[in-house]
Amino acid sequence: MGDTTVSSPEVAGLSEIERVVNTFVAPSKTFTDIRRNASWWLPFVILVVMTIVSAFVVDRKVGFARVAENQIHQSPKQEDQFNQLPDDQKAARLRGMSVGYRYTTYGAFVIVLIFVALFALLYWASFNFGLGAQTTYKQMFAVWMYASLPKLIVGVLAIIVLLFGGSPESYNMQNPVGTNLAYYMPDAAPWLRSALSFFDIISFWQLALLILGTAIVARVSKGKAAAVVLGWWAIGLVVSTGLAAAFS
Repeated sequence: MGDTTVSSPEVAGLSEIERVVNTFVAPSKTFTDIRRNASWWLPFVILVVMTIVSAFVVDRKVGFARVAENQIHQSPKQEDQFNQLPDDQKAARLRGMSVGYRYTTYGAFVIVLIFVALFALLYWASFNFGLGAQTTYKQMFAVWMYASLPKLIVGVLAIIVLLFGGSPESYNMQNPVGTNLAYYMPDAAPWLRSALSFFDIISFWQLALLILGTAIVARVSKGKAAAVVLGWWAIGLVVSTGLAAAFS
């Protein structure tokens, strides 16, 4: 008599588009699927497209010379040093800064990729060596890429503001829309603005996704995942605030 055992069909994984959509509507499905396949190419493609479109809009509606001037005004120390320069040196510095901002804005996706790679490494080490998890670096990298998707909303909002009446004179490329407390205190000390920028509704969304994603991928409780994620967030806040205080 033949073998009548019927094997269970494999559950089909999510497509890349489904994983992106589910990040916003059913994130646990996306992060569970990362345990099957830790690919992250589609969020990166979306990041590249958004970066280039945002840079183009800033270039046309604000101009990188104005971006450079606005950033100088954000730091009293830098503004004082700039005002003491002769006119020819002012012009040269503005030209240099505008070129620098142009390249870094159009190529911001490279900078983001480097930061994601660094933080994914910190998370991988924290969970594997601190909590005894069995996750992989590639999985943590994928979690970071998908958890960062809500950040693209800031880019979309900034584009909308610039296209429909935003003022080039008040545009702050480092904080273009009012999703955080620092946006509403433009005259505060640089160190305080740096601290307040961490209290951002989109960043809190990202933190929630990171807690959920790392808990699922590393197979630990959400409480332990929150301790790691929020611990690194707090360290980032302290370091950023300290650097702003030291160099402002």
